[in-house]
Parts: sequence; structure tokens; C-alpha cells
Amino acid sequence: MSIPVTWSDVEAAARRLAGVVDRTPSAPSRTLSGITGAEVVVKFENLQFTGSFKDRGAANRLMLLSPEERARGVVAVSAGNHAQGVAYHAARLGVSATILMPVTAPLAKVANTARLGARIVQHGATLAEAMERLPELQEEGRILIHPYDDPAVIAGQGTVGLELLTDHPDLDVVVVPVGGGGLISGITVAAHHLAPSCQVVGVQAAGYAYMAAALNAAGMPPLPSGHSIADGIAVKSPGVIARKILSNHGIEVLTVPEARLEEAIGLLLEVEKTVSEGAGAASLAALLDKPDRFAGRKVGIVLSGGNIDPRVLSSVILRSLVRQGRLTRMRVETDDLPGNLARIAATIGRLGGNLIEVTHQRLLSAVPVRRVDIDLLVETLDAEHLARICIALEGQGDAVDLIEP
Repeated sequence: MSIPVTWSDVEAAARRLAGVVDRTPSAPSRTLSGITGAEVVVKFENLQFTGSFKDRGAANRLMLLSPEERARGVVAVSAGNHAQGVAYHAARLGVSATILMPVTAPLAKVANTARLGARIVQHGATLAEAMERLPELQEEGRILIHPYDDPAVIAGQGTVGLELLTDHPDLDVVVVPVGGGGLISGITVAAHHLAPSCQVVGVQAAGYAYMAAALNAAGMPPLPSGHSIADGIAVKSPGVIARKILSNHGIEVLTVPEARLEEAIGLLLEVEKTVSEGAGAASLAALLDKPDRFAGRKVGIVLSGGNIDPRVLSSVILRSLVRQGRLTRMRVETDDLPGNLARIAATIGRLGGNLIEVTHQRLLSAVPVRRVDIDLLVETLDAEHLARICIALEGQGDAVDLIEP
């Protein structure tokens, strides 16, 4: 079967991109290895200038434009990372760039793309609706820079695998986030040449498992999509070229639930002190969700990007603390007597809990008139520590209910 992207294409892309995009570091993580049971090596693509691996494919494709094509300018459709990659490298090369973005695109990504020098055209609520304006812009003569279904883009993304396997040639597995498939198909080409025994595994958010469905031999129907924190890989139309490459190499694509993606973002922040977007954390999420699959193996995980909205990140951090039993909202029902609130606070403090917030409900409570509800936000070390505090309060005659976030 003819493969549209070869090892020589990836090699050529690496030479072309030397000094243009960053050669990002990759390093073992002892703590993540202990948590997952695998020997984990992290590839930090969030350290690229625009915050994701998309710099590579965009730069490679733009550098292959002829002088006549450069003069015509380019157009791309993206809600985020690809937009920023195209905008930055087009400006660097003196190429006019127009980016189609949906009106729902995060304001920070729209602003960053404009700051990098592109003209922004916003249309529609989704990428599919934004693309309705594409024919109009192509009539201006602009060249389309596709985010994933382009051999030059795929070859550029393949340099991630080239670097990772050059630095760590003994990897047993490389786990790669999958949306349209440009990154994993490029890495697959590189891995097949550099480390044929190394397995490449893809991972998608469960609500957007369209590549997994497309590769399924049983012909699964399209899956219903939903909201996902991994918006960078929430792609409904996997690339034709990527499907061909992945099918040829027998690549499996796993799926992970939203809770695992959030957990992975939190762990990367807490353990590696690095910021990951939802898509970037998908590889680690797969190890957390399916530990038996990777236990005892040396696994490279591609942290593909770090462009997460600060408000979303703050919510993920707080939700992570709640799941770990480190931040809990509890309701304590007790007798409405002087000193009881002080007693409860003293008990929590004596056991090492940190009382962050207190709401004393007298008038709006459904409890009997001589009882009172006290809502508390408590910081603890972990779930076991929280349990000890609850047991102590109940041992003093208080009723304790943990309030779901």
C-alpha cells in the first residue's frame, strides 16, 4: 500500500525546522511512574513558542510554499492551536494569513492569534460552520493550510516522534493524543523507522472517539459527541491520510472519560509543575485509565499542548482537590447552642484540618428549630484524613453530610 508520508519526509522536515521550532525536552518522571506503574517519559510539546506541537506542521507546510504561493497568502480554519501556529510562522515568513475561527472560540486564543499577525474572520458557532466561509477566502487565491490532512503537516508533526525516539530509543510504547490524526500518523512513520518494536497507541476523549470508530474493523457508527475539556482533539472528521497510515500500521486508538482527562491535567501541574490543556493530558489519562495495559513498560507520553483557559484550569484544580478528598464542602447539623460552632472548628483544627469557609444556616434551614446547619469548606491532606475528621465530629453527636460539588 502506498503511504503518503515517508521517513524521508519526516527527516527532511526535521532539517527544515532546525532552528525554526524548538527541540523540546523529554524526561523521565519518577512520580508519574510510581502512580501509573509504567516507566513514564514525558515529551513537553507545551514548551513550543505558541504552546503546542502545531508549530511544527504549520512551519513545515508554510516553508514549502512557492514564492508565487507565498505572495497569494494562506488561510486556515482553527479554534486555537493550529491558528496560532499558522499565524506565527506566516508572519515570520512574511506571508499574509487569514484565520477562520468560530465565534465561540476562546477569547484568549482569538486575541493571541491576532497578536501573532493574522487577520481573524469569525463565523458560525462551530468549526464546521466557520468553514462555510472558506470558499470565499480561497477565491482570493489564498492557499489552505489544513490542520492535519496534509502530507507536509503530518511530516512536520512526525518530528515529535523523531526527537522522542532519538532521545529515548528504548521506549516500548508511545501514547499520542488523537483528533484529526496528524500528530499520531507522523509519529507512527517516525517510530516505524527508528524503533520498529515500539508500539504507537492513540487516545481520544470518549465523547469524540471518531478516529477510533473509523479504524474499528466492525465499522462502528459515528459516536455522539458532547462537551469535552479536550477541545484540541474534539474532531468529528478524522484525516483521510491519517486513517490510511494508522490502518496500514495497525494502530489502536483508546478512549478515556472526562474525569481522567481532568485528573491528568491536575497531576501534570502538581507533579511536573507544567501546564497542560485537556488534549495535551490525554496520553497520561490513558495510563491512569488503563494501568494494566502499560504496567512495567517504558512509555513515552506526548504532552501535546498547554493552551488551556485559565478559568478552566482553576476549575480543574479545585475539582481535582475535591476528588482527592483534599477540599470538601460538608454540612454539619448540631444543636443550636452557644459555643457549638467554636467546638466544631476546634475539633477540625485539632485534627489538622484547615477551615476555609463557614456558613451558619439558622433561618433557611429545614432542620428543627433547636438545631442548626453549619456549612463548612475544609482543606485536608487526603480522603483518609477527611474521614477521621468526620468520625470525630459524629462522635460528638453532630450529623455530617458531604456535599457533592
